[in-house]
This record gives sequence, structure tokens and C-alpha cells, in this order.
Amino acid sequence: MSRINGLRAALAAIVGAVAMAPAQADYTEHPRARAFIERMASEHGFDRQRLKRFLATAERQESILEAMRRPAESKPWHEYRPIFLTEDRIRRGVAFWREHEELLGRVAEEYGVAPEVIVAILGVETRYGAYTGRYPILDSLATLSFDYPPRADFFTSELEHFLLLTREEQVDPREAMGSYAGAMGMPQFISSSYRSYAVDFDDDGRRDLWTSEADVMGSVANYFARHGWQAGAPVAAPARLTGAEPGTASRRPQKATGTVGAFREQGVEVDAAIPDDQPAALLRLQADDGPRYWLTFPNFYVISRYNHSALYSMAVHQLSQAIREAHDRDRGAGR
Repeated sequence: MSRINGLRAALAAIVGAVAMAPAQADYTEHPRARAFIERMASEHGFDRQRLKRFLATAERQESILEAMRRPAESKPWHEYRPIFLTEDRIRRGVAFWREHEELLGRVAEEYGVAPEVIVAILGVETRYGAYTGRYPILDSLATLSFDYPPRADFFTSELEHFLLLTREEQVDPREAMGSYAGAMGMPQFISSSYRSYAVDFDDDGRRDLWTSEADVMGSVANYFARHGWQAGAPVAAPARLTGAEPGTASRRPQKATGTVGAFREQGVEVDAAIPDDQPAALLRLQADDGPRYWLTFPNFYVISRYNHSALYSMAVHQLSQAIREAHDRDRGAGR
């Protein structure tokens, strides 16, 4: 009798667990989704029933929510840097540059952005197109719009841009793949950036950041140019403190808070030949044995518009330098 009761108890526990498990949400029943559908229909002329069918196929992805809680940019610099500054990534960057030398030259001439910077962005973002993301964009943006309250407004806006983008560029919204945060293609543009900064550099009538390398490189360069990239200007220079840390030192990218000359007067030494009137900010990053300092310049801030992290911007800058050095070394050796 006790055995039967035990089996009944176990069965009841299983049934209860199934009942308590969260069912796969149909986002068409979510209050925010219903309001979103109405707005897309009234403001942009989308068909309500078609939108409902799209959102009904979107799946909540718990792994996306977990990834949002542990971004790589939360690491200290000495742990973040080795992720991107590797011999393999440098070697692949040089190979990518050599393969697309003529195209990168045309892009650089058009937009004034150095080839190594464009290559470094693609190296950091997707390993030069080798990994562009495994999530359906519709899943990513629906999950973050309707199940991630801290940034729901931002991602709902991105979902709006995504649907507009798919209509403009003739992309099936159920087929587009990208990152857990909804970034797309080789350069990992979010939807609003795609619509604002992507260019049709190959003149085929579409802005294609998945398969057109010309559009990809042209779009990255256009993004930088539109954010104020200065051709030939410095990005960052290592610095040393001879006294107390100035109060303007920051762990975040900043617009210029002074000039190189003013920082020198505050005891910030820099070995690079940078003019005293060069606008600058002081950046502090954490090494394994204490803080490290850099003077950063307007071009560094431009890189940070791609990703608002000083770690990211410094990784792109240092990878671009390493790629440039290796590229020039190979060229000098006649390889």
C-alpha cells in the first residue's frame, strides 16, 4: 500500500511540475505585443494579421536573457584583452586585408577610414564573417522587447526598425539570423544602425550586410565617418602618472575633457609625439597588477559609438595596430 501511495505521490509531483513550468509564450497575447502590433499597423501600414503570424512564430529564448546578464564588457581589461588580441585573429585579419586590398582601398578613399580599423571591427565582431550569430532576429528582439523589462523600450524600438528594415530590404523576418541582442551580418549592426548607416557600396540596389563584402566594408566606414572619424588623426596613446590621478580619469569613453598640454601640466606623461593642443581624455583600465592609463582622442570616442565600452574600443584600436604592423611587415618581406 505504501508503495502505491509512493507512486501516486511521485506522479502528482510530476504533474504539478509540468503545470508550474512556464509554457512557451505566444507573444501575440502579450499586452506590449498587442500594443506594438497596433502601432505598427497605424503608423507604418503593416497588416495586423501578418504581424500576428510573425510574432506567433517568435520563441522566448532563455539563453538570450542569460547572455544579457553577463556581457563580456563586464570583465576587467586584463581578462577582456586576450579574447580579441590573439595571434590567430591578427593573422586572419592580415589575410582578410590582403584578400580585399583593392576594395578596402576604395572604401578608405571614399570615407577616410583606415583599412586596418575596418578590418579590426570585423575581426572583433564576427571573426571576419566566420560567426555572425545563431539566433533568429525575430526571437532575439521579441524576447528582449517583451521579456526583458530593464531595456524593453530600447528593444521594442529595435524590433520596429527590424520590421521596417525587412520591408525595405526585402528580407524575410523569419529567416534573418544574428546575435542574441539582435545584431546582424558581418559588422553586427543593430536594426536602427542598419537603416541609418548601411550603404549599397556594390550598387546592386540592396544594402546587404550578410553576403556583400562591399556593402559591409562601406557601411562600417560610413558609420565611422558619420560619427566624426578624422582621417590620419591619433586614436589613443599610453600614459603615465607622475602624481595623483586627475579627477577627470574615467573607465568609460569620454569626449575630450582637456588637451594633451593640459594633461601634461597635471602630471600625465605620454611618450607619443602628440601636439599639446590635441583634445584628449584620460582613460583608466584595470590590469592584473593595477590601473593602466591612456590619453584617448576624438577617434577613440568614435570607435565607442559602435559599442559604448572602453574595453571594446581599446580592443579594436590595439587589434587594428597589430594588424597594420603585421600587414606592413609581410608586405616588406614580399609575401
